[in-house]
Amino acid sequence: MARTSYHHGNLRQALVEATVQLIEEKGPQAFTLAEAARLAGVSAAAPYRHFTGREELLEEVARQGFVEFADRLEAAFDEGRPRPLTAFLRMGQEYLNFAAERRGSYMAMFESGLSIAGNAGLSQASERARGVLVRGAEALFAQLPHSRRPPPGMVADHIWSLSHGVVELFGRGKPGSRSPISAADMLESGALIYLRGLGVISD
Repeated sequence: MARTSYHHGNLRQALVEATVQLIEEKGPQAFTLAEAARLAGVSAAAPYRHFTGREELLEEVARQGFVEFADRLEAAFDEGRPRPLTAFLRMGQEYLNFAAERRGSYMAMFESGLSIAGNAGLSQASERARGVLVRGAEALFAQLPHSRRPPPGMVADHIWSLSHGVVELFGRGKPGSRSPISAADMLESGALIYLRGLGVISD
């Protein structure tokens, strides 16, 4: 197991990065605070300078994950360019990219059993990510009469659920990973079927 580099004054972040690595190797519930300290190259007592315990460290990993996740969704959406549907579908692809490239963060965010509502910083970061999807949905509906616009929050939550389901189906050797259809194609086709069903798109 490689040791995470630690620089004086950056202990908090070194512990976060060590925890991400441990989660990727063992899962979000199988690591200890002592292991995170050892991987960061500090004493077992050192983490308590910044975290009250393992749960608080895990919450910070998840919070930072949501911050990065929101940044990546915003970049993918790119203010709806070149057109809202393209940008909206691009966010779905970025969801899959994040889950594949930031596995430790993703597991901390969605598979650790943390109470997002019970942590203000975590809740704020999560809502920011959801907000990008809501803006994407609003952009999709902008040309529709108000009476035909579905609730953008509902659409954002449905697409988030669909994306999460595809990640779970295809992740880590699960049945979907042997499907002749790629995860990206499954997510995009599912999103298009859903949006057509709402009457948002017709082509």
